[in-house]
Amino acid sequence: MSKLQLGFHGTFALKKEDLQKIIKAASEKQGLDDSLENLMTRTGLGNRKIGPMKSWAIRTGFLQNYHLNPEGKIILTHDPYFKSIITDWYIHFFLSFGDHGLATPPDDPAEWGGWTWFVYSFLPEYFTFSPENLIYEASQVFEEESNNRLEKNFRYVLRAYTESNALESCQFVQNLDNKKYVTGEARFPNPYMVCYILAKLWERDFGDTTSVVTDDILNHPMGLAPILGIEPQLLQQQLDKLEIFGLIEQRRTVPPFQTVRRWDNPISLLEQAYGFTE
Repeated sequence: MSKLQLGFHGTFALKKEDLQKIIKAASEKQGLDDSLENLMTRTGLGNRKIGPMKSWAIRTGFLQNYHLNPEGKIILTHDPYFKSIITDWYIHFFLSFGDHGLATPPDDPAEWGGWTWFVYSFLPEYFTFSPENLIYEASQVFEEESNNRLEKNFRYVLRAYTESNALESCQFVQNLDNKKYVTGEARFPNPYMVCYILAKLWERDFGDTTSVVTDDILNHPMGLAPILGIEPQLLQQQLDKLEIFGLIEQRRTVPPFQTVRRWDNPISLLEQAYGFTE
């Protein structure tokens, strides 16, 4: 059985207000390579919260060697208070890979822990589920002493997607009445953010290749469809939008159909996502 790997946050749920404070400190000259006392002063966070919020910052894809990575700098510039749905989708994207980021995906998403299993294995099978359903399925996969421990850990995952101070605006998972959750009805980001996610996955899966078989994008088990919370056949609609904006080209004359990338730099896509207005 696999290890759950959901204890990185201690007892502190994802709260963008606290995450923003640690990210802002990472943007400063000293970064996060500082004493606990100094980080408490610089962030206004308590001593027990500093470590967990560092872990959240790593998991959410903002850091590189105690400092902000290029994406983090863009996000902090354009959305300093983490109010944009673009920021929320960025956070979700990286959380979905546990602490492995854009490494080569495993054959079984559960190898990367509970968050990855939840996004790439559980939700594609259960567009409607109860907490009891989630915990039962998780108990068949992960090594935990009791279902109570599983429930406690997955509660933080569900809270991350359903609380207003976290990622609720994405509607990736919706809480109907605390007894029932649904997915598959996400509020998608604009085409430039969708293309940023596609571009990062393209780097991971296809490297410098400029043209790939479209089915390889649509049906990748840890690809764009499960990240957006939709079935592969519905992902084609998103690709069509990207083509309208000139971000990709789709060649459909002779099978197998091909998708050709039209972006140069994924970072520029993230920049354009924040400046996009319909």
